[in-house]
Amino acid sequence: MNIDIWSDIACPWCYIGKRRFEKALADFPHKDQVTVTWHSFQLDPSLPEHYDGTELDYLSKRKGMRPDQVSQMFDHVAQVAAGEGLAYDFGSVVVANSFPGHELIHLAKAADAGTAGNSTADAVKEALLSAHFERGLDIGSREVLLAVGTAAGLAEAQITEALDAGTYRDAVRADIRQAKMLGIQGVPFFVIDDKYGVSGAQSAELFARALETAWRESNPLVMVGADGHPADDDGDLTGEVCGPDGC
Repeated sequence: MNIDIWSDIACPWCYIGKRRFEKALADFPHKDQVTVTWHSFQLDPSLPEHYDGTELDYLSKRKGMRPDQVSQMFDHVAQVAAGEGLAYDFGSVVVANSFPGHELIHLAKAADAGTAGNSTADAVKEALLSAHFERGLDIGSREVLLAVGTAAGLAEAQITEALDAGTYRDAVRADIRQAKMLGIQGVPFFVIDDKYGVSGAQSAELFARALETAWRESNPLVMVGADGHPADDDGDLTGEVCGPDGC
């Protein structure tokens, strides 16, 4: 079963949604048969490479909200994040354009190609989210990107070459175009088996139900006949049973 996730590194609900989805997937009986693919999305592609100001300043101007309203929003999101084991520190967040980080995630996805799972891409995604929301690091900084990438197993020269050449810029833009085609206007957004969409940082319980629903539809129960082989639809498949009305 394939699960495609659109999210932005600079999105606090995307980190929370990642945690909740991971909880549901960890308890999913068929998790070993699930492939997760991360896709790029930018909440604000117009951000400069370096922004002079705090996260509070930036969101106050961008959303047209009073600073005290933004602070209240920060407090609420940080409290929700803490419930998922995340230590958000909005006071130390460095406002940065997330595009280079998305390029790094695509490089990690390429490194995972031909291997089982997506461990490199997931490690890079996790580290970038933590760097931004928990550690107060500049996710647009080449130094930070190199540290995150090498910690996930990528070679420093490989990262430098890909970022300098813009090897994955088109891949990032393609993800964003695909999101628009799907009508995705906010993230995180989860697409399960190209059929079921889950918008937002929903509860782990909702993610679990979505996984079960998609799995049952993709793997319907096949009734077995008396000979032990799949039975025809018009065959008598009922043996002796007990039900609410008796046996």
